[in-house]
Formats: sequence, C-alpha cells, structure tokens
Amino acid sequence: MFRKALVLAGVGALALAATGCSSSKSASSGQADSGPVTLTYGIWDAKQKPAMQAIADAFHTAHPNITINIQLTPNADYWTKLQTAAASGTAPDVFWMNTPRVGLYAGQHQLLSLSDKPGFDNSPFPKALNDSYTLDGKQYGMPKDFDTVGLWFNKKLFDAAGVKYPTASWTWQDVISAAQKLNDPSKGVWGIASPDWTQENLFNTMLQAGGQAITPDHKKSGFDDPKSLAGLQYALDFITKYHVSPTAQQMTDTQPDQLFASGKVAMFADGDYDMPEYKAAAGLDADVAPLPAGPDGKKATVINGLANVIYAKTKHPQAAWEFVQYLGSKEANEIQAKTGTVIPAYNGLSATWVASTPQYHLQSFIDQLDVAVPYPVSKNTAAWTTPMQTTLDQIWGGQLDLTTGAKQIAAQMNAELAKE
Repeated sequence: MFRKALVLAGVGALALAATGCSSSKSASSGQADSGPVTLTYGIWDAKQKPAMQAIADAFHTAHPNITINIQLTPNADYWTKLQTAAASGTAPDVFWMNTPRVGLYAGQHQLLSLSDKPGFDNSPFPKALNDSYTLDGKQYGMPKDFDTVGLWFNKKLFDAAGVKYPTASWTWQDVISAAQKLNDPSKGVWGIASPDWTQENLFNTMLQAGGQAITPDHKKSGFDDPKSLAGLQYALDFITKYHVSPTAQQMTDTQPDQLFASGKVAMFADGDYDMPEYKAAAGLDADVAPLPAGPDGKKATVINGLANVIYAKTKHPQAAWEFVQYLGSKEANEIQAKTGTVIPAYNGLSATWVASTPQYHLQSFIDQLDVAVPYPVSKNTAAWTTPMQTTLDQIWGGQLDLTTGAKQIAAQMNAELAKE
C-alpha cells in the first residue's frame, strides 16, 4: 500500500554510503550463528503488527535461538529513517519493501539477493509479484501480500438517503449520482472523498478511462494521454464541479480514510489493507464493492504488493534468511490470512482471508484480479513520484489547472525516465 506520506517521504536521491558492499558479498559468510540471535524486523503498518507478531512468535517457537524484534515506524517516517539507517549500516536485518523503491535499494547494493540463497523458492507467488522484486535476473524480495482497490461505502448513510448499495455493475455515472444524493452539508456528510492519492484513486480512474500513468515498457509517461486526463478530471470533478467531496485542504487536515471511518464520508475508493481500520471504527456499518466502470465500460484497478527483504549489511544473514524463508511459507501466510489484515501473496490462500471477516464482501477485491494492472513503476520510480505528487497537490489545491499540470507531470516523468 502507498499512502501519500509513503510516496513523499524519503523519495529523493537515496544518499546511501558508498560502502563497496555488493549484494552477493555482504556482512559475513552466511554461516549459522553459534548462539542466540535477535533479528530486527522493520514494518510500517500498526494495523498489521499483531499478525506480524504472531508470525514472529511462531517462527521463534520453531527456531528458539532466533528472536524477532519488530520495529514499527509510522508510515510518514519509515522511508526517511530507513534511508538514514541504510547509509549508516544500522537498518533492520529484515524489513518491508515496496515496488517503487526496490530498484533503488537493490541498485545501491543495500539488499541481499534471495535468488542466491539455498532453498529459494518463489513458485507459490504470482509471477507479477516475483517480477516486481527482480532486478537484473536476481530476486530481492519475498512477496508478502497483494492488494487491489474497492469502493467502500457506509451502509447507514446509504439507507438514510434511500440509495441502493454499489454493485459490480456500477459505472462512473452511478457513483456521481449516488454521491449527489448522499451529500448532506447540513449534517456534515460528504457523498464521497476524492483525494489526489494515486494508488487508491487517480491511477485507477486513469485506467478506467482507457489511459495509464506509465507505458507498459516503463519508458514514457501517460499523463499527457487525453484518456488519462479524462480519468483525472472525473476524480477532480467531485470537488470542483459537483462539490460532493471534501476539499484538498480538508483532506489534508483529516485524511479521507479517517473521514470515512468516522461516518463523515459515504463512499471512498480504498485498498483492502484499510479493512482493519474500518472494522475497528465504532459505529461504522460499512461494506465494499468493486470499483465502477469508466465511460466505455472499462473496469480496472491497480494491483500491488509488499515484500520482505534482507539488509545487505546484516550481521546475521543466515538467521535472516531462515526468517524470510518462513515469512514466505504457507504457514506464515495462513497466519496472516486468518488475521484478516491483508491478502496473502501465497497462491490459494485468498479464500481464507475472505472468510476471516465475513461481514464484508472482501471477495470484491479478489474478483477484480482479472482487470488488475500492475502499480506503475520504473527502475527509479522515486525520481518522478515527488514532482508528480507536488504537481497533483497544486492541481487539487486549485493553484494549477488540470491540463497544464498533467502536461507538466508528463514532461517531468519523461525527463527522469530518459535517464534510466
């Protein structure tokens, strides 16, 4: 998952120390430690910590000489702190990685190649996820989960307004019509929240319009495609044309997922990873449906996933590899699935995850796999995400018109992509 905070934090040039450390020649010979070992495990999502702790405890039971110390860093600070720690040689032994940054960290020799490890097996995971964490023929991440995006809705607000719940047959126009009926300023209720978040909102609407954020060969921006512009316009119109979404400033003051959880927003396109937040929200009676189809009936959602990686300078590479192997096992993925946090990457376990929280139609996320498109990345995604998000902020904030801003994003992206 990528919150805007994750996209913005620490995405400039990665100032990693020139240690001369290669991903295949790191830290030690890789022999097993002779005594007890404590590994640090870096994660950023508090909602997932209980599941990760359950996995760590199960691993420790099977490997009593290896203790796992989970280090939780809030997502707004995760990448900045990781960048500093990696440069100083103090990064966690094992930590979460996302697709936009794996090329940069692997390219800077900060990750161990898992492909070189004895017993490495990536066959239980979707090829798209394995490929996302492979650089120059070597795989650096063990897939952890995957996520798609659905249309979350507040059933109480729908019932009060007499609006039928969203279904898989909904179109953009259905969402617009429902948002207008649900919007009730007198009660402080918005019909929908439409922020300039990319994974949850804009990348999806661009795809549904027939556009794209980046070409399939990762060499050219798609922001200057008229169809992409139409997808951006649809999302922006909820604020500027229909006035049924909080403004950019209001969604900066209080994040849209929090507005939805508190009953102030009737609809919100969001990933499966926020389900625990909505499940825990007092008084929220919610559900989720697939994303709507665009003007030509096109349905689409971005798909993405996290992976577990090993820090190249870990003092315990063998113990770290044993832990990562376990993180990629069916047993560990079943623990994750049963806790209902995110969809496990391990093939065949999505039904367990769906069954974990029967009050929601979580199958909506799985049903969209046939129309899922990989999250847009390149070799150095971080180089263009910062200017992209800065420009989107200006557009959503009313300081820049959409057409001019989209062309500006395309030009910035193309300049960075040309360097790759």
